[in-house]
This record gives sequence, structure tokens and C-alpha cells, in this order.
Amino acid sequence: MVWGQGIEDIVFYDAFESGDTSGWWAPARVGETGQETCYDEAGTVIACAGTGQDGDIQPGVAWPEPQFVDNADGTVTDMLTGLVWLKDAICFGWRSWTDALSDANTLASDSCGLTDGSVADDWRLPSTNELQSLVDYEYYSPALSNGEGTARWTEGDVFAGVQMMFYWSSKSYALNPSFAYYVNFMNGLVGDTGKASTCCVWPVRGGL
Repeated sequence: MVWGQGIEDIVFYDAFESGDTSGWWAPARVGETGQETCYDEAGTVIACAGTGQDGDIQPGVAWPEPQFVDNADGTVTDMLTGLVWLKDAICFGWRSWTDALSDANTLASDSCGLTDGSVADDWRLPSTNELQSLVDYEYYSPALSNGEGTARWTEGDVFAGVQMMFYWSSKSYALNPSFAYYVNFMNGLVGDTGKASTCCVWPVRGGL
């Protein structure tokens, strides 16, 4: 914020389109978690109304329908975030963190099923926040929806080869920088492990 700029001069956007950052300031697009079901302490499904659970309140920006669009060039666009993901979620197999960074940074058209004209340095390893933006907490095994956002992902629906395991993020663990964070697509949880360990690689581009 610039000194002398009054709060009355700040422009807030409650429903701006993805990628629209015009005006003085716009809030970050925090999407819904996707969870619509509520449970009691024993894990039994209950009515959501009045519980205050995530499935009741469903806070955040509503997901577009469809959420994911296959661009027919080896890429998939998330219509909520505007991020473009590699369609093949297991192209590189299981890699160390350093190798995963290199794999993502050097990815280009004519590899991993890409025909999008991208070149090296267009792609990168996603942050934890970016990986979690894919997660739909209504589901598990994987915690990912289909393209329409109406059911759990199955093979061949928008993405290919999604693993029910760990995907590297680009984020190091500050307490122990020899570790980095991952997102577990079995359940959507974030964890950390040594950078010499092997996890999957899911490159992304855009959004910077």
C-alpha cells in the first residue's frame, strides 16, 4: 500500500474473472474445498445444516463448471485458477526433488504428449498452494474431481496417470531445508520428506 492512499481508494473485487487484476487491489481467489458432505465424530454422514462444518458453509469462490478443460494439446486448464497443467501426471515417474525441478523446468512441446508449442522454462514445479488448488476434499483415492467437478476422477477423465501418492512441490521446508513439501493425492494432505526421496512430478505453467 502506498503511504497516503486511503482505504476508501482501494478497489475490492468480490467476483472478478480469473486473471483479472485490474484496479488498485483485488483479493486472492480462494476456492472452495469441494467438500459437501458432513460427518459426526464417529465418521457417520449427517445433515450439514447448522453444523458449521466445511460441507455446511462451503466457503470460498465457487468452482466453475467445468473446472478442468482438456486443451487437446497435452495440457489441461483449471478454469478457477487459470493455471495450465500437464495432462500426463506420471510422465516423469518418481524422481528426487532436484531432478523434479529440472524435469519441470526443461519440459517442452514434443515431450510428455505436448503439442502446445511450449519451450524450456515455460513449465515449472508447482507450489504447495498450486497443487492443493487441484484437490477436491469431497473425494479420496484420489482427492481429485473429474473435469466437470461432479464426481471423483477416474483414469481418462481430463488428466491421465494421476497417482494416489506424493507429488513434489517447489517449496523447501524452512525448519530443515534438506526436506521439501509434497501433496498426497490419496487424501489431499501436505507433508514433507527428504529431497533425495522420490515423489511424482506434475508440471504447471502460468499464474505468475
